[in-house]
Amino acid sequence: MTQTPSTLPITLVDDLQAWLESQQPRVANWVKQVDFQAKPGDVCPIPGADGTIEQVLAGCQDRENPYQYAALPQRLPPGAYHFADTLTTAQANAAALGWSLGSYVFRRYGKSQTFATLRWPEAAEQERVQAIVDGVYLGRDLITTPANDMGPAQLAEAAVALADKHGAEVSLIVGDDLLAQNYPAVHAVGRAAGPAAAPRLIDLTWGQADHPKVTLVGKGVCFDSGGLDIKSAAGMLLMKKDMGGAATVLALAQMVMADRLPIRLRVLIPAVENSVSGNAMRPLDVLQTRKGLTVEVGNTDAEGRLILSDALAEADSEKPDLLIDFATLTGAARVALGTELPALYATDDEVADAILSAGLQAHDPLWRMPLHTPYRRHLDSQVADIHNISKGSYGGSITAALFLKEFVTHTTAWVHIDTMAYNLDSRPGKPAGGEPIGARALAAMLRARYRK
Repeated sequence: MTQTPSTLPITLVDDLQAWLESQQPRVANWVKQVDFQAKPGDVCPIPGADGTIEQVLAGCQDRENPYQYAALPQRLPPGAYHFADTLTTAQANAAALGWSLGSYVFRRYGKSQTFATLRWPEAAEQERVQAIVDGVYLGRDLITTPANDMGPAQLAEAAVALADKHGAEVSLIVGDDLLAQNYPAVHAVGRAAGPAAAPRLIDLTWGQADHPKVTLVGKGVCFDSGGLDIKSAAGMLLMKKDMGGAATVLALAQMVMADRLPIRLRVLIPAVENSVSGNAMRPLDVLQTRKGLTVEVGNTDAEGRLILSDALAEADSEKPDLLIDFATLTGAARVALGTELPALYATDDEVADAILSAGLQAHDPLWRMPLHTPYRRHLDSQVADIHNISKGSYGGSITAALFLKEFVTHTTAWVHIDTMAYNLDSRPGKPAGGEPIGARALAAMLRARYRK
């Protein structure tokens, strides 16, 4: 975004024929000659009498869809622009958001690129849009950063920096202190990484104590080797993104705090690396959990649900008005829904419907999956209260959700989101790399629910 007063106008075109009929022959003939089709993302610079660009046409069929604007920063010639059309607030917000999403570049290691800039549309809610943009950028940066620079300690540093920005408080429980303070499952998963990447629980709080309690829990496996049930080389290639749930809840927290929603926000992130060493947890080990339930480890590569069990138990102890967790939990969810559509599980139908509706309006959709109770039998263990994996190979996302549900017994409205948190390829506004999928949907839902 820019406040530069000297900018080129962009005219949005949805009905090309009607627009052509309203123009001078010189302009209409030029547009026909360059074969401008007015499809979303299409651009057509129009030269003036002196040969310089005097205006730009841009195809746009849905002015409230941010992704219809997302190609413009990269497809337009470098320079500063503004929209010539009178946009509603919803349209202006979408235009500003889409332009920003399309301008993102992961810059940590020196990559840079120059894009066209946009003057804020007059009707846009600048603070609200910027809060969302900052959240998305934060989530993308965290997930895309490789594990050598984004281990448990660095993830905690990111949470502290976010807290400092918004006046929140953060506490950290690190290493063997997890045992002393009864987070045994987090410790069991993360201890093999050694002191340099010691496991920890990140606990951020913000807002007034008498406001409705909303708690976010994010899976923070900063790298997942699979543990002793080690992954293949190909299986490890994207495992820097296994902290995508943690990054997504931090992105969502940024949106919520910047928007100053009247809630008491708590963010819990168990941050670990799932590594291989002499003290790594083993298949068939029985682990203690904060809830008091014992868990038999059927596979050390099903570690995310183990660390979440402790965090969810702590979150549930406060009986929040709403408890939401994000996790890159199962490949089964990706098989069922693909990489772009997170699986949504919920114990409250009204909350689930509100999230799905907000996701469609925000162009950040999710899909609801069933908490099918009869599948709980697949998690039965002969030696412990529960097994961490299903006995069979079917319904893996559902059984993982049912495992987590065992640790949420006091909270009425619990939401579990099984997400990819990554774009495998680049499209306008969705560059390849980390993506806090679902964060914008949840931010919209929370705004509608709590800002009366």
